[in-house]
Amino acid sequence: MTVVHTGRYSKFIRPISILIDLTVILFFSFFLFKDLVSNVLILVFYQFISWGLIAYTINFYDVYRFTAPLEIASKIIKQGILFLLITIAFFPFYKDAVFSEKNISIFIILTIVLVTVFKFSLFFYLKEYRIITGSNYRTAIIIGFTPEAIRLKNLFETRKDYGYRFFGFFSDKKTNHDITGKLTDLKSFVVENDVDEIYCSLKEVSNNYLKDLMEFADENNKTIKFIPDTKEIFSKNLKIDYYDFFPVLSLKQTMLNEPEVKSFKRLFDILFALSIIVFVLSWITPLLAILIKLDSKGPVFFRQGRPGIDENEFICYKFRSMRMNKTTEKEASKDDPRVTALGRFMRKTSIDELPQFINVLLGDMSVVGPRPHLWSQNKEYGNKVKKYMIRHCVKPGITGLAQISGSRGEITSDRDMINRIRFDVFYIENWSLFLDLKIIFQTIINIFKGDKKAY
Repeated sequence: MTVVHTGRYSKFIRPISILIDLTVILFFSFFLFKDLVSNVLILVFYQFISWGLIAYTINFYDVYRFTAPLEIASKIIKQGILFLLITIAFFPFYKDAVFSEKNISIFIILTIVLVTVFKFSLFFYLKEYRIITGSNYRTAIIIGFTPEAIRLKNLFETRKDYGYRFFGFFSDKKTNHDITGKLTDLKSFVVENDVDEIYCSLKEVSNNYLKDLMEFADENNKTIKFIPDTKEIFSKNLKIDYYDFFPVLSLKQTMLNEPEVKSFKRLFDILFALSIIVFVLSWITPLLAILIKLDSKGPVFFRQGRPGIDENEFICYKFRSMRMNKTTEKEASKDDPRVTALGRFMRKTSIDELPQFINVLLGDMSVVGPRPHLWSQNKEYGNKVKKYMIRHCVKPGITGLAQISGSRGEITSDRDMINRIRFDVFYIENWSLFLDLKIIFQTIINIFKGDKKAY
């Protein structure tokens, strides 16, 4: 089963912006400091780390389609000043470096000027591109027909550079030809028209409806934002943005949605996967290839399409642990006759999963994350288990919190899947590097101990 997913190029804007900034730093560092620092690569590495930490601290790359140019300028000034101070701090502590006020001044000025030019050029180009072509837009609906809701609708229609297409109002409290439908019509409309963002006027909905709406948005990977009014709704889970002077409240994303965190996690994945491929897979693959061929007929590797991030399909690799059969969408059960003698050992020790480090290197998977389910399981539990689809907002993992917490193996009841999803959602909402390291460490222990549910 294959799911076709159409995305926007917006997800590439931040990585491109980061890459441009680091390239500028790299170029000017070599050009201005190659004669002042014995090993300029050490300086460049120091600058890359410093630039990244500053950017993460001040949210330098948090620039959206509604961000004001003045706010972008403020971020650039903060980034430039802090980066200047940290660059200066390098020289007194590196004995093989000569401090040059002139070169540092030129370096900072040129770097910030070019970063500013690229940042504003990209920002304004995208705005003009949206206006001229109508591309890279988001579709939006509004719950409620209040004066604030009408103001927001007018803003969408007058500020074409924001890139929004308004699809209609939904309300039970107003009868008007401008109303697209009632609240009961909203869910089907959102799914059928692939609506991206739901804006909710809190004057129009009850607490129970709001809770149900947030669960619906989670399960269907939709963004929900709130039009503030007199209700006391501000909390640590809400952040405020301004579309011109119009305030909009959004639910804060998890750490794993932050571009800096995703970049760090990706770097960790690459380094970890490379170490496993070089030091383990390089010698164990030919050995297992011989044993697998001797054990049963068929290929060494088992390849199967699995749902990945945003439910896009990828090919998941494993060492083949079953005899050739036509029931690959059926998960393994205890004493499964399809599993070979060697396959039982590989599954017990999770050795069959090692080729998935190739998936990690290709960018389809992460070392730690929710395990990729079968398409048949997605179809069965996607609308049955609450928050099931949230697991697709991050890359699937070779190991995960559910696996080290006893929720692995065969799914024999809805309760088994509910427990697994509970751990997956907890991991996504509470990610930290320490949690990843803990999961990896516990996984290694389980490999040597063996897991009674691994069959």
